[in-house]
Amino acid sequence: MHIILTHEQADFDALASMLGAQLLHEGSIPVLPRRINRNVRAFLTLYGMEFPFVDPRDFIAENIKIVTLVDTQSMVSIKGIDPDIKVQIIDHHLKKKNLPEGWIVKTVETGATTTLLVEELQEQNGIISAIQATLMLLGIYEDTGSLTYSRTTKRDMLAAAFLLEKGADLQIVSRFLNLPLSQGQQQLFHQLCDTAKNYNVAGFSIIVACGDAKDLDEELSSIAHKMQDLLDPDALFLLATTRGGIQIIARSTVDNINVSKILADYGGGGHDRAAACLVRDRELTELCVELVHKFKNKIRPSLSVSEIMSLEPQLLSPDTPVISAADRMKRFGYEGFPVVSNGKVIGLLTRRAVDRALAHNLILTVDKLMEAGNYTVYPEDSVETLKDLMTETGWGQIPVVHHDSDRIIGIVTRTDLLKTLRIKSDFEEKLNLSSRLEEFLPQNVLDLLKKIAREAQLQQTAIYLVGGFVRDLILGYENLDFDLVVEGDAISFTKSLSSKFGGRVTSHTRFGTAKWHLFDGSFDQIEQQMPERSEPESLSIDFVSARTEFYTYPTALPTVERGSIKLDLHRRDFTINTLALRMDGQHFGELYDYWGGLKDLHEGKVRVLHSLSFVDDPTRILRAVRFEKKFNFQIEPRTLELLKGAISLLDRLSGDRLRHELDNIFEESNSDRIMERLQELSLLNNIYPSLDCNESCIYTLKKIQSLEPEQIWETLNFVELKRYLSYIALTIRLPERDVKQIIKRLRCPAELEKILLETNSIWEKRISLIDARPSEVVEYFNNFQLISLFGFYLIVSDDEIKETVINYVDNWRFISTKVDGWDLIERGISPGPVYRQILNNLKKARINGDISSDEEEMQLLEQILASLPKNSSAVSEN
Repeated sequence: MHIILTHEQADFDALASMLGAQLLHEGSIPVLPRRINRNVRAFLTLYGMEFPFVDPRDFIAENIKIVTLVDTQSMVSIKGIDPDIKVQIIDHHLKKKNLPEGWIVKTVETGATTTLLVEELQEQNGIISAIQATLMLLGIYEDTGSLTYSRTTKRDMLAAAFLLEKGADLQIVSRFLNLPLSQGQQQLFHQLCDTAKNYNVAGFSIIVACGDAKDLDEELSSIAHKMQDLLDPDALFLLATTRGGIQIIARSTVDNINVSKILADYGGGGHDRAAACLVRDRELTELCVELVHKFKNKIRPSLSVSEIMSLEPQLLSPDTPVISAADRMKRFGYEGFPVVSNGKVIGLLTRRAVDRALAHNLILTVDKLMEAGNYTVYPEDSVETLKDLMTETGWGQIPVVHHDSDRIIGIVTRTDLLKTLRIKSDFEEKLNLSSRLEEFLPQNVLDLLKKIAREAQLQQTAIYLVGGFVRDLILGYENLDFDLVVEGDAISFTKSLSSKFGGRVTSHTRFGTAKWHLFDGSFDQIEQQMPERSEPESLSIDFVSARTEFYTYPTALPTVERGSIKLDLHRRDFTINTLALRMDGQHFGELYDYWGGLKDLHEGKVRVLHSLSFVDDPTRILRAVRFEKKFNFQIEPRTLELLKGAISLLDRLSGDRLRHELDNIFEESNSDRIMERLQELSLLNNIYPSLDCNESCIYTLKKIQSLEPEQIWETLNFVELKRYLSYIALTIRLPERDVKQIIKRLRCPAELEKILLETNSIWEKRISLIDARPSEVVEYFNNFQLISLFGFYLIVSDDEIKETVINYVDNWRFISTKVDGWDLIERGISPGPVYRQILNNLKKARINGDISSDEEEMQLLEQILASLPKNSSAVSEN
């Protein structure tokens, strides 16, 4: 005999699962539990004859061979079951620990157990009647809140769709899911409402209610459902005294409150959103106090306003002209400004109101256009509180005020909120890139990372690969320059690595950063695989403590505070750079994507994380364009709008930071396209007015990209050559005074300054080179570095001038004379300035081709000596 059993106080999912299992196993007997929920019992009263369910009072146990448990993992007490009988389980809850050996367990986290059985029926093409489909749809709908609970999966929806195709009746489903409470349930419902207390824990509203249900025979779950609908808390805990003990029913509507874990200490079962347990031999009041005390340790804090707000918000006074407000919106890219009078919020001015006023040429002040109100939040308020306030008021920007002084300290926007509520796909949540790391990283680099990851696991420290390395790993770009972010003390962690594996550590306490310099022989080969570094004799790896940061004013260096990996990623420039790979322990290779970076990578978009991003750090303007062209992406429209609104802030940046961004641009393989885009957006003019990347400049940059210096230029340092040449292309045609100002603006190092001034000087005098004699060219070019001549040669278009440069580099500069000073001494000429004059005349004659052999040189020497006046140390130059 094969029987099918489920848990006591059976709901529709339990009943429907029994039906599904019976349809799959012909000849099996589904035995009903002794206690059934009232709405399930009402359904069976009308439709029970349509199903093969057996009342336990009518069941005769004979030679039971197999027991299938559905929607439960606990053996049901029934006569005739041998302890060694074959047991199989079908359930949608997590597998319990310590189940008997030999039990066959199938657990899949779906919204309802019924879903798993419907899927098997689909595979077997099982025949299902309309009423059977209706019961199974009741099972799925009841356990998934009609497909609205967060634990609902797409498998539940597909199963429901299949059942509707088979004729499931939604009117019957609706009638039995919303069965009115019985008289006894209504009495307990009112009693529980009277005793309900609301607790605020970690920003969540949690209701706890106690009552006496010793005389109630119906289930408590229907009462919990009604109270949840009426009071709408984040979580609900009902404690009711029954004849068998204290029954606890728990419901949750948020991910941060896992009611199953909270009731686990009492032997409860269920899942994160719905759980129950029976506690014996305890006093109700004492148990209630104990349960409330557990909340602080069991409920994960929600994200607080302080973690997503922007500091030092832009504020408007009531008398601000609308034109001024519009200018600030355009400049900073804000969608709205709080309006403040005497330190108090009195309204919100939105972009829409400003645009409409300007469209109608209305010359008004802010107080005439604002949405009046005094809505604020505190930094410690939860994101849920913020969400409710935004929903209630319609305000897209809510000021954040200090709890004691009510002073405005920050602002949170609708965009900030939406980022915290963004729904992730299964692909994003489950993606693991460990295999990609194995494929792309050199073995010795991978081995080193695994050593670091194991040490992090031993120290119970979360550690992440972040930013550009992860981005390029996904895109397939080669990049071995990586940083590691530690959730904790990066300096302490790095020192522990040094103590264990060798090397030395340098650190920066203010920023929580450390650099591990490796000298250990076991890492020798890794150095060869890594990009060139400032310390070629050693490999160094950077470690950073996860941190958050804010900017006290535009272009300022950030103020840094310790934070989580999520906040650390949020401080970065663009979503595509917010991806992180966790490396420690079982998490090795797990992708963390809090801010939608993976989606933007797939869609080819460059997107800032918040509206103040370019204001906080205007170097991101240049970086956005570089990424756009490097990866052939698009700056998404809102980001482009914010970028244009912040262009004027470029003139506040230090020269060092600007030059660093330009250096990065010139090192890209398509720097010509990047500079062309900068020119298109008028960004270069905002760095310096005369800075211009015209068509000639673009053409030169393209030549630089495919540059392979000829043999004569091999003495140049090719590592820096392309970068220097790019600066030359940008400045060579400008007047000298502008070149000097650009050098000053960019704080160019002395070597680059010299090169730019030299090439500019050569360019200014290039025409005179056409008619110059070779000796004049040599005398002139000897004043310049070879790289300056190469830059000039690359850019000048006149073939005659180019040939002159080649002749100098390849030939003329190496020409020397046979005669030297010793020859002049032998001729009896007294040492002095006359020596240099004689030798220079001979060399010029050689360079100019006036003489071509040693004999002709000796003849010329004799002529020069004969022309010297007696007792004179001077000679006229030819």
